[in-house]
Parts: sequence; C-alpha cells; structure tokens
Amino acid sequence: MRIAAMILASATVVAAQSPAQSDDAIAGDSPFTTRDRFRWVVLTTIGPKNLAAGVFVAGINTWRGEPESYSTHWDGFGQRYGARLAGGATSHAFEAGFGSLWGEDPRYYRAAGRPLRARLGHVVKMAFVTHNRNGDPQPAYARYIAIPAGVLVTNTWRPDSPTTIGDVSVKVGLGFLSRVVGNAFTEFTPDLRNRFKHRPDPDVN
Repeated sequence: MRIAAMILASATVVAAQSPAQSDDAIAGDSPFTTRDRFRWVVLTTIGPKNLAAGVFVAGINTWRGEPESYSTHWDGFGQRYGARLAGGATSHAFEAGFGSLWGEDPRYYRAAGRPLRARLGHVVKMAFVTHNRNGDPQPAYARYIAIPAGVLVTNTWRPDSPTTIGDVSVKVGLGFLSRVVGNAFTEFTPDLRNRFKHRPDPDVN
C-alpha cells in the first residue's frame, strides 16, 4: 500500500508539472523531454489506458489458468492483474530508457476524424510502430526490446511463473496485445465521452 501511494503521488506531481497531451496532438509537435518520459512511464502504468488493458490480459490468463499456482476465480484474477501491472511497469521503464538513446517517442497519437476502418488499423499499427524525434513513423525498436526484457526480468522474482520459451512467447504476444487494447481505449474513449456529454437530457421536452 505504501508503494502504491508513492506511485500515485508521483503521478499527481508529474501530471501537474507537465501539460497533458491533446487528443488531437501530432507527433513531432513538441519535444519529448526526460520529464515527459518519466511522466509517460508513470501514467502509462497506472493510467486508465493501461488499467483497462490489464483487465483484458488478466482475464485471458485467468481463463487459460496461467500460472497454475493462481486460482481461476476472482482472487486469482486479482493476483494476475497485480503481476501484470508490475510487469508492465518494468517494460514501460525499459522502453522509455532504451528509446531515449535514439529519440523514440512512445506516445500514442489519435487518428481522430479518419474513417473507422482507418482508425482501427491505426490502433493495431501503433502497437508496433512509434515516432522518432522529428515525428516520422518508425518501427518501435525500444518496445521490441522492452517487452521481452520485462517478461524475463519479472520472471526472476516470480518463482511461480513458467520460464519456458513457449510461455515467454505467449507473454510477449500478450504484451503487444495489451498495447492494442490500450491504444483502442485512447483512440475511442474521447469520442464516447463527447457523445455522452452532448446527449440530450431525457427529462427535457
């Protein structure tokens, strides 16, 4: 609980000191500073985007019964959710660190205003693609390193977690799937929020 409180406090401080990214921001519009990287790690770990993706991934692992030491009931789901959150924090820290060496910008930029099919394609594509410091798209090299590294590191302090090649491959795949789910959350949540915000009051004739 003390660690969680520290993380939440850090997120609040960083968010207050750095302006929020606009829903319609364009890659390359502003430099991605060291402070921005720290803020990205914190908010990508405990922000709504990652928390929503964690529900999806923990649900899949609960359905699969992996790891077997956790039950397939709500308590097991909670344990898997917590383990996934810790693993995600490790991967995000690695991605921000490696990406800083060659100027990768790991932030997700929405494709608002484009057709739905194009936006869905953008959601999937940006799980594997990022932008350089000039705002040009490029393969997410830091992410390709960070997700497998995060899995291997977390396996060292989780003795209950299988470390076979097959299991690690599944976890890496779920890591990228988690990015797709998180991207979809970021892409479409503002649309849903705006729709409900402008919905007429049913009590008004």
